[in-house]
This record gives sequence, C-alpha cells and structure tokens, in this order.
Amino acid sequence: MTFSTPPAAAPFETVADSGAPLPTAPASKGGASRSPGQLAWRRFKRDKTGVVSACVVAFFFVVSICAPLIAKVYGKNPYTTYGQNQPGLLNEFTFPVKPNGGIDSHFWFGLEPGLGRDVFTFLLYGMRNSLLIATATTLLVTALGIVVGITAGYLGGKTDYLIGRLIDILLAFPSTLFFIAFWPVLISILVSPEKNTPVWLTVVSLISVMTAFGWAPIARLLRGEVLALREREFVEAAKVTGASPARIIFKELLPNLWTPILIQATLALPLYVTTEAGLAFLGVGLTSPTPDWGVMIQRASQVYSNDITFLLFPGVAMVVFVVTFNLLGDSVRDALDPKTRR
Repeated sequence: MTFSTPPAAAPFETVADSGAPLPTAPASKGGASRSPGQLAWRRFKRDKTGVVSACVVAFFFVVSICAPLIAKVYGKNPYTTYGQNQPGLLNEFTFPVKPNGGIDSHFWFGLEPGLGRDVFTFLLYGMRNSLLIATATTLLVTALGIVVGITAGYLGGKTDYLIGRLIDILLAFPSTLFFIAFWPVLISILVSPEKNTPVWLTVVSLISVMTAFGWAPIARLLRGEVLALREREFVEAAKVTGASPARIIFKELLPNLWTPILIQATLALPLYVTTEAGLAFLGVGLTSPTPDWGVMIQRASQVYSNDITFLLFPGVAMVVFVVTFNLLGDSVRDALDPKTRR
C-alpha cells in the first residue's frame, strides 16, 4: 500500500484567524525604496570634498550674518579711523608702525594703511555686503531665468522666437562693460549729481543691473530642457486628461528641472561674488568707506608694494570662498546627476 507525499508548503503561508502577523517581503536592495532626493543626499554625504566645501561655505555665511555681533564682542567697528585717532599706530608715511600690518592682540588682522581702520571688522562687513549682493542677485537671476525659460519652451512659436533672440542678444554683450556703462546711467537718473548716493540705492541698483544682464544663460538652458520635456509621454498624458497649463508646468515640468536649476544657481553665486568685487575694484558699485571685498582689494593694490598684509586677508578669503563654492557646485551636480560624476 502506497501513500502519496503531501505537497511542499509555500514559503509564505497565511493562516486564517491565527492572529499572527503576516510575513513581509524582504526590502529591496540598492536603495530602490528611497526618493531621488534621498539618493542624492546619500551620494553627496559620501563626497568628502563636497561636505568639506559645504562646511566652509556655511562658515562664511554664518560669519557674515553674525558680523555685527562679532564686531560688538571684538569691540571695534569698520568705520572708525583708529590709526588717526590714536597716536603711535601709524608712522609718518601712514603705514602701521608694528610689523605685519600692525597685527597685535588689539588689532587681530592689523590696520589699514592711510586711514588706519581695523582690517578684521572691515573684512567681516565686506564679506557681509559682498555675499548679500551676490546671493540676492543669484536668487533674482534664477527666478527670472526659470520664468522666462519655461515660458519660452512651453509656449513655443513666436513667443519662443522673440525670447530666443533676446537671449542671444544678451549673451552676445560683454556683460562687465555693460555693468560699467549702465550703472552710472541708472544712478544719474535716480539721484541728482549734487547729492550723495545712499548706500541702499547703490546696492539695489547694482543688483538690478546684474540681474537684468544675468538671467539669459539659465533661461536658455531651461528653454532647451522644456522643449525636450513637453514632447514626453507624461506631458502629453496630462494634456489629454485636461490638465491646465499651470498644472502641467508646476506638476510635470518643474519637478524635472530642479537638477539643472540647482546646479546653475550653485555655479552662479561665486561668479557674482567675483563680479561685484571686480566692479567695486573698478569704482562701480560700492565705494569707500563702505566695506566690501572689492573696496579692500582696490585699496590694497595701492599699498601692497610696501605692505602686503592688507591685501593678504581679503584676497585669501575671497579665493577660498570662490574655490570652495565651485567645488560645492561640482559636488551638487555629481550628487543630482550621477552620470556626470568625475
């Protein structure tokens, strides 16, 4: 007499009314359950260069924001001419008496030749003003570039043609020369020659001029991206379902554009830092006694042959910031788009 063997039990067997929890499938490997943002953050944390650069950039911004508090604790300000008010700090040639630019326990970074202002607080406020102008310009340029680029790419036709020609014209202009040419014109319209230009008006007009000539590159990039995306299946499906243009732009197109937007923004900010400093060096924009990186370098270029200390601190600070922010931009690009990893 033979007996048939019972069939093998299934690997996941459920028992009715048993009260025991149902077995769950093992989590998939490779981070398949993670969102694209989480994956990008995970890749960024593995990039030591990007993490160090982010810390350095964050340090610059924190110091700039806290400049008034640091100056108050330090006990000095960037406008007082200590070398002229206190005898014995400057010699007869208006250079610091002590070596290394007058560095000591009272003046950590020394004194400015000529006026004798404190270099440490002047550098703090100079960083604050330069980063304020560069950050505001970057945000406005990015926002304007997003609006114009998406509008041109999505609408197409005559709108795309006109915006495209405007972008080509702006990209053909030597922007620095136009900054130098248009900024005094704008100031002369807003302020009569007999009056002094307020600092806030100088900052606003400088940001406005740089924004007017700076949105074209990101707009051109996003226009090309939108032209490619609007023909994709998910956009066509949204149109078929009756989605409004606003919903298509904000729900379908914009989420696919954040990677190039973030990359362009991280690369644009150090560019505007150097642009603003260069304009101040040429006498366009902020001028002495307003603290600024470009103002410090301009003054240092006149005295560096006799005392290089005054040039050392703003020059090194600006180079470190620009290099680290560019490295941060490269790391952000690699994290968001692994195919471009160096």
